[in-house]
Amino acid sequence: MSDIETLRRILATNRTIAVVGLSADWYRPSYFAAKYMQEHGYRIVPVNPRYEEILGERCYKSLADIPHPVDMVDVFRRSADVPPIAEQAVAIGARTLWQQLGVLSEEADRIARDAGLDSVMDRCVKIEHARLFGGLNWVGVDTGIVSARRPRQLPY
Repeated sequence: MSDIETLRRILATNRTIAVVGLSADWYRPSYFAAKYMQEHGYRIVPVNPRYEEILGERCYKSLADIPHPVDMVDVFRRSADVPPIAEQAVAIGARTLWQQLGVLSEEADRIARDAGLDSVMDRCVKIEHARLFGGLNWVGVDTGIVSARRPRQLPY
């Protein structure tokens, strides 16, 4: 779904976001996007078995472990990993499956849509929110701060 009205509706009504693949490293795109959304009033629910807590929120090993309702499942994983995540999103009653920039699983999209979920592919939730709700001045858009490259380690 790429029309402006649909994206605006999704972002206005999906206030609890489970972020699958959220990293605790501040320089990773998943962290930056989740922090932005959290600071704009969204409840972030980290899903990553490697961590206990991210952004001050308890981290869950899987979507099935989350003990409360989730509106959106935002996926920062390889495209091949997304279909089972889509099935889990359906199982927990999420309303939206959102595949981040570079994540395009047609199978996951079909699973979500067949179950009545909204589905977004290859878009960044932070960029779309900023574009549609006026947050483009927030650090990280075309500043070089957000990058897929790991920062260079200094020798000291």
